[in-house]
Amino acid sequence: MVAALMALFSVRWIFFKILYIAKAKELVDKADARKLQTKPVPVMGGIAVFFGVALGLLAGYAAAGILGMPVDLTLLPVILAIVVMIYVGAMDDAVGLTPRSRFVIEMVTVLGLIFSSGACIDTFHGLWGIGAFSWWYAVPLTVFVGVGIINAVNMIDGVNGLSTTLCLLSCLFFGGVFLRSGDNANTLLAFSMAAALLPFILHNVFGYYSKMFIGDAGTMMMGMVLVWFTICLLRSDSPYPYYEQANNVNLIAFALAVLCVPVFDTIRVMFLRIVHGKSPFMADKSHLHHMFIQVGTSHFITMLTEVLIMLVVMTVWTLSVYFGASPAWQLYIVVIAAAVLVWGIYALLSYHIQHDTKFLHKLAAFSVYTHLGGKKWWRRLAHGLDAPERRQPKFKDDE
Repeated sequence: MVAALMALFSVRWIFFKILYIAKAKELVDKADARKLQTKPVPVMGGIAVFFGVALGLLAGYAAAGILGMPVDLTLLPVILAIVVMIYVGAMDDAVGLTPRSRFVIEMVTVLGLIFSSGACIDTFHGLWGIGAFSWWYAVPLTVFVGVGIINAVNMIDGVNGLSTTLCLLSCLFFGGVFLRSGDNANTLLAFSMAAALLPFILHNVFGYYSKMFIGDAGTMMMGMVLVWFTICLLRSDSPYPYYEQANNVNLIAFALAVLCVPVFDTIRVMFLRIVHGKSPFMADKSHLHHMFIQVGTSHFITMLTEVLIMLVVMTVWTLSVYFGASPAWQLYIVVIAAAVLVWGIYALLSYHIQHDTKFLHKLAAFSVYTHLGGKKWWRRLAHGLDAPERRQPKFKDDE
């Protein structure tokens, strides 16, 4: 609680200071044919969130020391890995890095995390009769999964609040497992990250003058945190036997359900790019959120819809556990649910857009009502969030 509150209020305190710096130095994401915004938007949100996470962890450890509780320093490797991701992402935001450079740095960072922490995905927890296996297989698997998650979180960042809200909910779900299992260190990190993201999301979604993007620094930071949580959950010496032994829970299915939207959307996008002879890392407008925007759906409703997809998949997985599905069937059910919702909705929208159907016109007409920016309650919320920024000289492209 101490860590979460410190993270929340420290991000609230530093947000506008970072915003002023970004605008003064023109550290912005400029509009182009691929982007969905129409004006330059500051991209240093990840720096503000990291400040909150770091201060939250410091406060949490300090509180533990004051209360005489044991201080667990197992988070040191992931904190260092996060710092590397912040630097790499900030450089990408400022000057741009080639996909190959980012890919190599991500691989090296995940390898450093594995060998400095002594943890990797080295067991299937009995799924398909596979228990613990050699690190000769575990290390490549963990690097593949880790780099995949980092890029999936980065690639899903195309609509206001989408990647950050999904990350916030993921941290809450992972944090719940860690809390129930007595893993205080990861509980501290999970809830600090969730709390630090909350004030940022409010400005990112509802703000006008105070809007700031999370940037590559932020998405790579969030990706690394989720990689660490996944490794901790799926390592052979995982401290979460309660969920497997008492409730017959498949932790792999749980992790996939939590990460279903970025993972399944990225798998489809990269597969189609490769099929069409393009680089899987080449940016385009083929994500699920691009389909919603093309139909005319607002950013806010697009974000809520994809968050709802995640929550539905989590609910389906929870019901599978409740009704006694085997660990293997829990995984199959999650894969089917995620594929139907993430891939199925994309295919449905794509079909109607290509064939210009009557359903598309009805959906487009309805989408007009999803644009809530003109609502009185929205304007009041935006005015309150923008209040500190309104007292400052306006950015030249805000007019």
